[in-house]
Amino acid sequence: MAEAEHKPMTSEARMITPRPATTAATMTPKEILMIFRRHWLMITFMTIIGFGCGIVSWFLCKRYLPEFTAQTFIRVLPPVEKDPTTIQTPIVAKEIQYGHRVSMAMQLKSQRMLQELIDRDKIQETKWFSSFGDIKDIRIRKAVKELQKKFGASPQRDGDSITVSMTCGDKAESALIVNEMARLFVSSQGGEKRKDVAEKLARLEEQQIRIQRDLDQAERNIDDVKRRYGFSDLEEHAFQSVTDRKLSDLEFQENEVLMDISEIRAIINTLAMQAQGPIQVQVERQVETDPVMLSLAQQLALRESSLSSALARFGEDHRIVKQTREYIDSIQAERLQRKEAIGEQTRQSNLRNAQDQLVALERRYDELERMREETAKRKEELDLARAQYQQRVKIRDERRVMLDSIKEQIEKLKIIYDDPETPKVQFAGLAPEPLEASFPKWQIFLPAGFVLGAMAGFGLAFLIEMLNDLVRTPKDVTMYLHIGLLGVIPDAQEDDYIGDIEPALISREAPNSIIGESFRRLRTNVKLSVPQDKAKTLLITSGGAGDGKTTVAVNLATTLVVDGKKVLLIDANLRRPGLSRIFTAPSGIEGKPAPTNATGLSALLAGHCDLQDAIRPSGTERLEIIESGQMPANPAETLGGETMARLIKQQRENYDCVIIDGPPVLLVSETKILSKCVDGTILVFNAASTTRGAALRTIRELRQANAEIFGCVLLGVKTLKGGYFRELFRSYQDYQALEPAKA
Repeated sequence: MAEAEHKPMTSEARMITPRPATTAATMTPKEILMIFRRHWLMITFMTIIGFGCGIVSWFLCKRYLPEFTAQTFIRVLPPVEKDPTTIQTPIVAKEIQYGHRVSMAMQLKSQRMLQELIDRDKIQETKWFSSFGDIKDIRIRKAVKELQKKFGASPQRDGDSITVSMTCGDKAESALIVNEMARLFVSSQGGEKRKDVAEKLARLEEQQIRIQRDLDQAERNIDDVKRRYGFSDLEEHAFQSVTDRKLSDLEFQENEVLMDISEIRAIINTLAMQAQGPIQVQVERQVETDPVMLSLAQQLALRESSLSSALARFGEDHRIVKQTREYIDSIQAERLQRKEAIGEQTRQSNLRNAQDQLVALERRYDELERMREETAKRKEELDLARAQYQQRVKIRDERRVMLDSIKEQIEKLKIIYDDPETPKVQFAGLAPEPLEASFPKWQIFLPAGFVLGAMAGFGLAFLIEMLNDLVRTPKDVTMYLHIGLLGVIPDAQEDDYIGDIEPALISREAPNSIIGESFRRLRTNVKLSVPQDKAKTLLITSGGAGDGKTTVAVNLATTLVVDGKKVLLIDANLRRPGLSRIFTAPSGIEGKPAPTNATGLSALLAGHCDLQDAIRPSGTERLEIIESGQMPANPAETLGGETMARLIKQQRENYDCVIIDGPPVLLVSETKILSKCVDGTILVFNAASTTRGAALRTIRELRQANAEIFGCVLLGVKTLKGGYFRELFRSYQDYQALEPAKA
């Protein structure tokens, strides 16, 4: 994986800040490419092995296990009943036709069809069937399972056929099985369809007989209605029947008589009133035409003429005049009497005539009412007879229509029964023997071997990467540990400038190497990450032994000295000290005797020597050390006393920086005690040995002790192909080889 370059934190930042958010364990395309570059030899080898296995498998299968596939087609007609009396072809939706082909294909591969195929003599005589053993039941069961695997029936999406295929080791037998199945299926479908048609015919003929009986009964019922009511014509016509017309005429006459009766009654009332009143004008006219009245009128006229003559001759008082006047008065009286008699006689006669006419009309009305009631009753009988007649006629017509329809269906089914398209499937032709094997195909085996080999190589490479749970790169620190990264130190074996130099002395003896530069970057990051007044006492520790904490402590102290700091380096690992091996002084340095078991940190804390005897120079200016000394009986109590805390507090005032090389956190408990006495702790993780679980436990142990962790150092990081350090080494070496620019 690529190592990301660590960026220094600002001076206000603290390594004890809240944990960063969890980063999703995603893999970028660049990281995948780097995995390929690191394991390309293995991936290439596995690809070649897979390709070779594909070639060998293809050759062996072709020689010993060839398979031949024969195929034919079964045409499937549209799933509708075609009317044999018409030439028009019904239109069926494509999806419905395809669904019908799918259904047919499923029937073709059904267990019933497969067992019927196996039961055929030609199939049981094949070597394919004999290869399944000698026991019949077991052989049939195995043959059915083999057919379920190797026999295929696939409906065409856009065509009108089903592709039927069979794959086995003999090309002739594969064609035989396909052809036998096609014949069997077409025959079975034809038999089933014709059986269905025959059953429909039988049902329709039974129904025809039943409906014919109903029709005959309906005809008899119609005749019964005519006989019962005595009507010969009960059909509905556009014109009225005799009874209807007679009833209408009677009702019309009855209405006219009623009107005449009303009119006569009104006339009688009028005449009755006129008989008691004065003579009417009509009566006077009749009086005037009376002969007696005419005779009297003539006599009156003669007498009046005589009176006029007499008056002219004799005067008023003459006897003749008087006699004439008396005679005239008698005539007028007779006329008046005659007039009254004629008026009374006429009015009474008119009244009697009107009354007689009323009686006649009332008798006529009663006769018409009787005749109308008889006709209405007859009309009701006619309507009832017609209703029953129409009901029975309707039943008769329905039976006739049903009978005609059934006869038509029977004729159609007879035509369909003999129609060759009735089975809805047709055999397209015999399947030919296949010309070449369908299995194996080098177009499949060779690419498949290549692809599977490459996939196996990639899978093995990713498996190796995923199973490696070491903290190897800065990304592992960010992704899994969630702690600040102060520095990344490359593996010493990667730097050609180091040679056999002790790793702890690289910053002093090979300052221009990339590892020396990495330690200086560590120093810079520590300075920028933590304020100087809060980073004067540092504890350098790790999770386990051998992780390189002493190397980091010594090199960090050396870089601080180069930066002008006065540094005190204390070896607090009383159980397994390391400074005494790195800073050896067999004859003393700067006039001071070599350390003995009576000096060192343990002796100082126990009070067996003073501070001046415990501190000795390291051979580097401004760098002094306190070795561990002789291991005490109980190191935890020795380091956990007030003396150690007081020592660190005092030296904080005497030195610019006090660096303590502590024991491993996961192995002993002294580290937790020391972490409470310093400003902060720097953890060292070895890329070659520190696992993620151990690193997480180390961080958790210190945080449970409320230790202030400034960050961590990743030590011994190896250059990975395509990674950051490979390019960094090249760039750094080129940079070191450049000549200084001329002024």
